[in-house]
Amino acid sequence: MRAKPAPINTSEAAVEPGARGFSIGAHHFSASKAAPGLYLVATPIGNLGDITLRALQTLAGVDIIACEDTRITRRLTERYGIAAQLKPYHEHNAEAARPKILHALSRGASIALVSDAGTPLISDPGFKLVREVSATGHPVFALPGPSSVLAALTVAALPTDRFFFEGFLPAKPVARRKRLAELARIDATLVMFESGNRMQDTLTDLAGIMGERQAAVCRELTKLHEEIRRAPLAELARQADAPETRGEFVLVIGPPAADEQVMASDDLEHLLRGQLAHHSVKDAVAHAVELSGRPRREVYARALELAKETAKQVRGDDGED
Repeated sequence: MRAKPAPINTSEAAVEPGARGFSIGAHHFSASKAAPGLYLVATPIGNLGDITLRALQTLAGVDIIACEDTRITRRLTERYGIAAQLKPYHEHNAEAARPKILHALSRGASIALVSDAGTPLISDPGFKLVREVSATGHPVFALPGPSSVLAALTVAALPTDRFFFEGFLPAKPVARRKRLAELARIDATLVMFESGNRMQDTLTDLAGIMGERQAAVCRELTKLHEEIRRAPLAELARQADAPETRGEFVLVIGPPAADEQVMASDDLEHLLRGQLAHHSVKDAVAHAVELSGRPRREVYARALELAKETAKQVRGDDGED
């Protein structure tokens, strides 16, 4: 005979009307009031079944749930029968909402912070709140759970021993290509977010800068229309002629091969000329060494040559005047 589900809080086995609690299917579980403090609660990135028991117990036990969009979070609380007070906390109201949260905490409140999907603070608002809550001495608790970054990394079939999370790339083409050139020198698997309407341009830029590296495009992870495409960047760029732009996208790019980590001489010269136009020789060299993978002595010698060449051109122009 199947055992009856036991309440999460065994000291509150009897469920009283209006008591804190949550439901899973036809079964109701009681939840004790959460201790004062701020709780960072990871929530599903798509499939509402991807929620931990601790997260449900905490969401049912806090006084307030601070969330990006109350409509989205309400779908989760209604699914699990959680009667919670939802308050918006997002990038547009954070400056005004943060003092109110701090005041509530000072009066002994328990508050959960959630994002629309996944783990709070990962490309979502919340960093300043956690910093100020910690600075005032209130406890902060992390409740780990779903994350699109880790979900994509695990299914991409690429090295996972070392990875770099970039978040969203710049929207403007020039800034995006500049940032991708910097990322290309990182000896690790890269994970980044991108919007559907920019996927084709971003994949084209990635293929032009990072060549034939293996990569994965992960769309709608954990959802009904989940799609994962694995191929070299150039092939993914070719496939993007008629891309599906709806949904949430995560890009995972494999690390560079050993010979990719050393910049070609022509590329180094181009990089140095650009740096010397705006920075001192010292700063230009430091930046070029970091991006090129070449020895500092070599980069410094070439930077001096280019600086002298530029100085001669300037003196020559002045002489003609």
